[in-house]
Amino acid sequence: MVVCSLSGYFIASQYHKFPISLLGLVAGLFLSIVVIQIEQVIRKLSLRVIIGGVVGTVLGLSIALLFTYGLKFMPGLEKQEILPWAYIYVTVTFILGYLGLVLGSKKSEEFRFPRLHSSKEKDEKHSDYRILDTSVIIDGRLADICDTGFVVGSLIVPRFVLDELQLIADSSDHVKRSRGRRGLDILNRMQKSDDIEIDIVDVDFPKIRGVDAKLVALAKERGGKIVTNDFNLNKVAELQGIKILNVNELANTLKPPVLPGETMVAKILKEGKEHGQGVAYLNDGTMVVVDNGLNYMGKNVDVVVTSVLQTAAGRMIFANVNDG
Repeated sequence: MVVCSLSGYFIASQYHKFPISLLGLVAGLFLSIVVIQIEQVIRKLSLRVIIGGVVGTVLGLSIALLFTYGLKFMPGLEKQEILPWAYIYVTVTFILGYLGLVLGSKKSEEFRFPRLHSSKEKDEKHSDYRILDTSVIIDGRLADICDTGFVVGSLIVPRFVLDELQLIADSSDHVKRSRGRRGLDILNRMQKSDDIEIDIVDVDFPKIRGVDAKLVALAKERGGKIVTNDFNLNKVAELQGIKILNVNELANTLKPPVLPGETMVAKILKEGKEHGQGVAYLNDGTMVVVDNGLNYMGKNVDVVVTSVLQTAAGRMIFANVNDG
């Protein structure tokens, strides 16, 4: 503002004395304010819109140049005075330049411009872009996996996921508050790990409601994978072609295989859904449904595996009491 004001003052003083030079100072100040306002507006525009506007303006001015140049050769116009010709040139240039700017910025979304990447963005594009869900942070098993060294590199935590964790941690409900604080503690623990890097990205989708929908939108935009243990998010994302890394599936894969005919020891803890059934649990949490096991409630009993049911939610083993 100071530079523009002084420039306007000295330029005006070259041709006129006071008070014209003072008007030059005011004009320079006004011009600086206009430039600052334009800069504030441009900051809010996306790179695609800016490029579209620039390309549209250049094309509009080029067409105006060709149009006005061609008018010179029309009969009767080549002998016109300089002043009327200047009016025509300025008017045509302004109109076509403005139309190019507006159309280029408005229609830019319909074109695919080459994306400009910084060196960091290029590295992220070619790396494994893994986005963490709120549920998988609170779960805590991912932090344990990272501690083993099987997961290395960068893990992405969007700002809206961090905000949801903070919201849960501030909940009036005791259970939710405990889960939220647990998630923040686990995230802090993961940030201190030497093998992984937690990258908090300031990205949001104001027009999209719900954290799950925003995660899907971010994965689509960045070509990344969502790390979660949410069954519903797993299905919704897969329907939209998003790659999912489900911690539950990883846990099921790492469980020791159990084949029909094998024997094991199970402690019957509760009654099953069918008459006479007993339910036991292995150390890894796998449910074992034992036919005629209700009579052994609270006791350890030898069972024989009859079948194994594998689902996305987990594994279930069916067995009979080993009477032999």
